Amino acid sequence: MLFGGTMPTFAPGRRPMSPGNRAGLGAAFVLLVIVSAVESGDNTSAGYIGLLAIAPFAAALFAVWQYVVGVGIAATLIGAIFVGQSGTVGSNSMIYLLGTMLATGVAVAAATMRQRQSERIAELLQLASVAQQAVLRPIGPQVGSLAISGRYISATAAADIGGDLYEALNTPYGVRIIIGDVRGKGLDAVRLASIVLGSYRHVAYERADLKSIVADLDRAVARSVGDEDFVTAALVEERGGTLTIVNCGHPAPLLLRRGQVIPLEPPAPAPPLGFMPEVKVRVERLEPGDRLLLFTDGLGEARREGEFFPTADRAWRLLGHGTVGDGLASLETALVDWVHGRLEDDIALVLLEYAGPDAGASVPVPSWEVGAAGS
Repeated sequence: MLFGGTMPTFAPGRRPMSPGNRAGLGAAFVLLVIVSAVESGDNTSAGYIGLLAIAPFAAALFAVWQYVVGVGIAATLIGAIFVGQSGTVGSNSMIYLLGTMLATGVAVAAATMRQRQSERIAELLQLASVAQQAVLRPIGPQVGSLAISGRYISATAAADIGGDLYEALNTPYGVRIIIGDVRGKGLDAVRLASIVLGSYRHVAYERADLKSIVADLDRAVARSVGDEDFVTAALVEERGGTLTIVNCGHPAPLLLRRGQVIPLEPPAPAPPLGFMPEVKVRVERLEPGDRLLLFTDGLGEARREGEFFPTADRAWRLLGHGTVGDGLASLETALVDWVHGRLEDDIALVLLEYAGPDAGASVPVPSWEVGAAGS
């Protein structure tokens, strides 16, 4: 009867028991059962009840202090019962019982400190998430002539906050989009992402070509980071059905056209922002219904049992239906299912669709894009 039930009176409230509390109580319960079984099989004296003092420490590893108190009380009562059944209340038995009570007090103190630290860490992570959400403003559903949607997929709850970034702006030079990934994680990565986006939101309206924007962003990154820090980025501009792309060490965008998936690799590789990239421009002519997927390297690195997620093979089936928001939702569902819910890195996704030229507007092809494919 000592172990019957789940000790509901020790719960700190009416909320469902957390996995940590269940783990702590489970470990303590197993230990109490084992010690009780060994002590019951020893008919000589209460020689093993001192081991009951371990139970509160086992609970303190995961459970909150209220449950640790409950475990300590249960261990003390069990020890007292075995002492009474032995028929001899000696000094050793009393020392065992006092030791169990003392161990309970120490375990409660340890659980309280661990709980406070966990709450502090959770608070900091929440603040970082809020900061990151403030940096990544919602985009879409329509920017200029493009239907567009952005999505940020966080890794596991224990993962650090990442520095993935994206933005879409309707500028005098056309719709301009950036996607990037800051090296590293944590608040420093969020800070650098905010610097890149802040600079981009200014220069995208001021610079006539993407190469100049890259130069400005490179200087902003170089002023703000150490020698080993950098930001990979891809910049896209759509104007009058012409797509211009520059790539700074970032995964190539995927063009979805009539059931095909075409990686838009740069004409020549270029280093990330912060390493003075000399980019080469790639120019494509869009067709009505074309979709373009921009993503960070977390998508390319998602894998299960060593097998990477087949992005290119499944992109059209996942992204070619419904709205662009529907496509990203399908991609996220398939991706999370592929990795069984455990991503190793955050992922930023942007999907855009070109519906065709606006019949009421006449937008010339920018002069700097003419012949850019060979530049």
